Amino acid sequence: MRTFTRNTAVAVTAASLALLVGACGSGDKDAGKDSASPSASATSSAPDAKALSSAELEKLVVEQADLPGHQVQKAKAADLVKPEAVSTDKPACKPLADAMSFLATGNPAATANRKVIEVPKTEGATASPQDALGALSAPVTSVALGSYDGQGAQEAFASLKTAGTDCAGGFTLLGGGEKTKITKVAPETVSAGEESLAWTVTTDMDGEPFVTKVVVFRKGGTLASFSTLSLGGTVKALPKAVIDAQAAKLG
Repeated sequence: MRTFTRNTAVAVTAASLALLVGACGSGDKDAGKDSASPSASATSSAPDAKALSSAELEKLVVEQADLPGHQVQKAKAADLVKPEAVSTDKPACKPLADAMSFLATGNPAATANRKVIEVPKTEGATASPQDALGALSAPVTSVALGSYDGQGAQEAFASLKTAGTDCAGGFTLLGGGEKTKITKVAPETVSAGEESLAWTVTTDMDGEPFVTKVVVFRKGGTLASFSTLSLGGTVKALPKAVIDAQAAKLG
């Protein structure tokens, strides 16, 4: 996933650089725990959901108008991978690997995807070469919505909760024909939807740490996943604006 991960970021930033340069100048207290009731309880007590259609889900995923200060793009076919193309050395870690790879975990009946780039702020109306370099290191968030029949969303969320615990010490991700060593999965605090989880994920990139943020939350029969990275190698904060905007659209 070394090339796989970096290619995702490169494709997003390179394709959007001209637009970005033109645009420049313009609680849950227990970290890593879901903000609502435990997943097992939610799975057993919630009524069976009827999945949304692709068209319905497309109306609910974040768009440009929802995120001032960001560039929002619809994912292209080249940005997406098939679930079977992503695997892990520890089966329990597969759901987390999916969330890191622009995939809706589990078996969604419909999906919608967006790429969101944070637009760097500048003092003047004209971006400098330094601003352009800053744009290349801007946080890029992959947003994946999945809509599920029955208890599918609860089950997918529960599998992610298990992955966060079982894979805390790391795992190996196989994607894009390469093996990537995830060295640490550390819980973060987030509150969104009916239940939510977040992690800081550290990857070994040729001996150097590459830090990303992964967030998931469930609203009814829909699961939202966010994976944030930067060509600079480190993302310091969760993509709160993106999470809040997506949570607002899901209601």
